[in-house]
Amino acid sequence: MSMHRSLLADGPALEIASELAGFGRFVGEWTVRNALYSEDAGAWSESDLVWTFDWILGGSGVQDVLVDATGSAVGTTVRTWDSRVGWRVVWFCPRAAEHVVLTAEEVEDRVELMGVQADGRRVRWVFSGIAPDTFAWDGWCSNDDGGTWWHEQHMDAQRTTG
Repeated sequence: MSMHRSLLADGPALEIASELAGFGRFVGEWTVRNALYSEDAGAWSESDLVWTFDWILGGSGVQDVLVDATGSAVGTTVRTWDSRVGWRVVWFCPRAAEHVVLTAEEVEDRVELMGVQADGRRVRWVFSGIAPDTFAWDGWCSNDDGGTWWHEQHMDAQRTTG
């Protein structure tokens, strides 16, 4: 068996399929309109991305890759189910030297993630407006341990496959 076949999976692990549904619904490819706020510039910039989600590790998790218009990977997120705490999530963005560790839960019609960046700042990420072919994603950051939050990123996604 090739490494590729052992990394990717055809679907969720049957014994935890219901727990995996929260992120499993994103499996496929999405085009994304991305708006990113720069604290230094004090302004928003926009770009187009492709966001691909797939089953991994025998169907026990979901991984995504964000790719920019040049075809370069921006970053990846690995999400695995832990029966003790729920979703464990890790985001890596090598070009920006970012690493974020989060937990996630479904809250009403949203998926909310809370975590800490490698620099110690708290982050809150939210998937909302989730429909079969669309969703929004928003990211907030706190410089004062969650006392106040600033909106740093918004993405609108449209399904292309999956």
